[in-house]
Amino acid sequence: MISVKVYQQGDDLVIGACDEHLLGKKFRNGKLQIDVAKHFYDGERIDKKTLKKFLLDATIANLVGKETVKCAIELGLVDPDCILKIKGVPHAQIVQMV
Repeated sequence: MISVKVYQQGDDLVIGACDEHLLGKKFRNGKLQIDVAKHFYDGERIDKKTLKKFLLDATIANLVGKETVKCAIELGLVDPDCILKIKGVPHAQIVQMV
């Protein structure tokens, strides 16, 4: 399952989404670090099909985990060559410029 939390910031729809098993964990590789903080990512539990709907509506997305990032790649929202991996954990960000 994927955990997704939705935020409305002015005109922006911001989502934080991660593979559920990564919630609360921190990963560091040299100067790179990702904190999969529950206060930001812990929200509704959804499947990949539902995540894709959220991603298509989002103007900003912060994504962590293989399953979560793969959804964004499948939609063409993230280039596989632009993914950061921190301790083997994929991380991607999306900003839709309108």
